[in-house]
Amino acid sequence: MEDHMPSVTAADTRSLSNIGVVGLAVMGSNLARNLASREGNVVAVYNRTYARTQQLLDEHGDLGFLGAESIDDFVASLARPRTAIVMVQAGAGTDAVIEQLAERFEPGDIIVDGGNANFHDTIRRERELRELGINFVGTGISGGEEGALRGPSIMPGGSAEAWETLGPIFRSIAAVAQGEPCVTHVGTDGAGHFVKMVHNGIEYADMQLIAEAYDLLRRVGGLSVPDLVEVFRSWNEGDLESYLIEIAAEVLSQIDAESGQPLVDMIVDEAGSKGTGVWTVQNAVGLGIPVSGIGEAVFARAVSSKLEQRAAVRRTARRRPERPPMSEEFVNDVRAALYVSKVVAYAQGFDLIVAGAAEFGWDIDLGALAKIWRAGCIIRARFLNRIVDAYATDRGLTSLLADPYFANAVGAGEQAWRRIVATAATAGVPAPGFSSALAYFDSLVSERLPTSLIQGQRDFFGAHTYRRVDKDGVFHTLWSEDRREIPTEPSTH
Repeated sequence: MEDHMPSVTAADTRSLSNIGVVGLAVMGSNLARNLASREGNVVAVYNRTYARTQQLLDEHGDLGFLGAESIDDFVASLARPRTAIVMVQAGAGTDAVIEQLAERFEPGDIIVDGGNANFHDTIRRERELRELGINFVGTGISGGEEGALRGPSIMPGGSAEAWETLGPIFRSIAAVAQGEPCVTHVGTDGAGHFVKMVHNGIEYADMQLIAEAYDLLRRVGGLSVPDLVEVFRSWNEGDLESYLIEIAAEVLSQIDAESGQPLVDMIVDEAGSKGTGVWTVQNAVGLGIPVSGIGEAVFARAVSSKLEQRAAVRRTARRRPERPPMSEEFVNDVRAALYVSKVVAYAQGFDLIVAGAAEFGWDIDLGALAKIWRAGCIIRARFLNRIVDAYATDRGLTSLLADPYFANAVGAGEQAWRRIVATAATAGVPAPGFSSALAYFDSLVSERLPTSLIQGQRDFFGAHTYRRVDKDGVFHTLWSEDRREIPTEPSTH
């Protein structure tokens, strides 16, 4: 391999690339390597700082990259329709690169944003570039650094025209599950980034539930860390099989080289966040969709970061509850509670996708989405096959919890779920994910909810009106007068 590969210039068009990557940090460079390793792809690469481009060429030049020193050289190296994947930091950096490309691209060319962009930004960018005749494709890419290199789950939005070009390219690099590439054209404009946002929200909930299971098994069940490793490994061989369960066992098995203690005990109990979980909750609230499992996971990370506040309150707390005696079935109860709570989290996430599709005019195939999450992505799990089956049976399924398989699974685990939530409360161990999932389920199955009282109060102080169970129409009580009930127009407040 040569020490230095010359940049491609406008004059050097003997070998043009069918795809380019802008931004060569770890994700971008790994994606470029994945693309270049697939037959039929010739990949142009460009980074604002050329040193990163040179490093990629030095280390992996045998893959035949076309390295560009300038944005003009990069654009000149692309065959028409020019197709470039932008892998830079979301926000202003992405806008800057898009602007540079848009100034040089022509109608029919394609700009792909493969970062974790806010889907509202994607909708705006797609609209602006469409006016120039340029296709803009917001694309969710899940699987982290390893997925980008070996096969991610890919969630592209954008136009059907762009998909004709991108489909074969994305299928060539995507992860494969049961013989099918983990990529589908999700929908127009911001659909790809929207479903990636929800994917990440489900990821938050899934990780929180696994952490709660670990905490209960350790603090209440009294299991040692080596015991927990074996529990998680055994769970990963059954219906809980998933990437996150697998890596939970890997993290727990790691021993700190300095102290000789489990690494998990040396890590500060403060979880970070990059914002997609918060976006999920914000948009769910705006769309009127309860995603309590995701919300509690976001809030749990927020609580974990309040180290001083936690210490201050801990100093004032009186004697903590003693550990209750455990039954021999405790581990199995935790497993059951984890499984049914995960079902609730996924059900809430899919509800949000349905609402988003209705709000923004997307035709999203939920079964196809479940298929592409079976490999490559962070939330890949065995039971996604059950979700695929559920939507294959009923494409208009009102809730995953109404599907016969999941209804039976929840029914089988319900009593264990209740025991675990009660035990957590009695033992003083926080389990907001398990608890909120159970409360959500109980809300759905309750014939009457106390919100009739809330609506009565709203009518009392704000004339917000109410409906009755025994007749049609909308009503208001004259609370400050003679308390007569009168028919009225629905309140807009």
